[in-house]
Amino acid sequence: MIIKNGIIFRPDKKFHRGTLAIKNVNLVPEIQVYNENENEDEIFDAENFYVIPGLTDIHFHGCMGYDFCDGKIESLRGIFDYESRNGVTKICPATMTLPVSELSRIMRAANSFSKECPGFLGINLEGPFISHTKKGAQNPDYIIPPDIEILRELQKESGGLIRIATVAPEVDGAISFIQEAKRLARVSIAHTACDYDTAVRAFDSGASHVTHLFNAMSPINHRQPGPVIAALENDSVMIEIICDGIHVHPAVVRNTIRTFGADRVIFISDSLPPTGMPEGEYTLGGLKIFKNEKAATLEDKITLAGSVTNLMECVRRAVFDMNIPLETAVRCSAVNPVKALGLDDSYGSIQEGRTADIVILSKELEVVKVLKLDKLGN
Repeated sequence: MIIKNGIIFRPDKKFHRGTLAIKNVNLVPEIQVYNENENEDEIFDAENFYVIPGLTDIHFHGCMGYDFCDGKIESLRGIFDYESRNGVTKICPATMTLPVSELSRIMRAANSFSKECPGFLGINLEGPFISHTKKGAQNPDYIIPPDIEILRELQKESGGLIRIATVAPEVDGAISFIQEAKRLARVSIAHTACDYDTAVRAFDSGASHVTHLFNAMSPINHRQPGPVIAALENDSVMIEIICDGIHVHPAVVRNTIRTFGADRVIFISDSLPPTGMPEGEYTLGGLKIFKNEKAATLEDKITLAGSVTNLMECVRRAVFDMNIPLETAVRCSAVNPVKALGLDDSYGSIQEGRTADIVILSKELEVVKVLKLDKLGN
């Protein structure tokens, strides 16, 4: 297939007008000179359209009424179909805090699904090794101390798909857990009331990621800087930020990119099963949640439970509502996520040797066409 006249996001992380020739969309793209004699049926004129790598969401829970924690193949198919239609062509969904037996079942389902869906890149294990103090919308009944043997067993059940394992570094046994867990997955600090010094110890011990920065953690204070400043000072740490315009103020998103640098920031949706669904009551990790027009909350109607916004909509809000350059938004939602997963040698850029995962967007950043390597939704 030939995509001509497109405004293409290239490996230098800038847009350039040009032509893209794709040789076997299921394998790799090859940048070639456009041949005027090509079959017109295989040519897409992308005049005034953006051509970007498919997005990757490394932290979300579900959509369209489907929950990753359903642990069902049909739910995973429904999730991936919705995400890919919205330009999110690769996914690494997150678990909730649940009984270990339930997590094992979810791991097995994910392992099975990954064999039919190349766009399923892994699992973000958000619970159960978190803090009661900063549990957020996680079910406190199933929070347990960090246990490396449980992580090993879950990793085995998943077929090695756990890419990110979260922990609150202040809880008993967390630091020794991090020292072992870093050999199994990228370790993230999350749902934590830790102070600055404890966060520094966690990063020095091998943690290299922060789950939804600012949310469900100690805030910045000029005398108690907390985990945010500890992460900022460690160049090896990448951070997630929910870019729905509700969880984090636009000015904070802009300044986070400015201070951390665009190469260390990952946009996530943290979207829940009500995403793409009508307003009303739903469940999440055994807890009731309520969706209104823009957000989902717990029964108190105050505590945010996650977002109801997919990652492509987060990109639109970043660009149009937060005044973040499109080049930066694409970097934070397509390039950096796969870098955090250690898969950037295969995904996240439009160049020879990378998988032909491509999304074409209008000037309004609406999805016009999706080209992806997966079998589903073609």
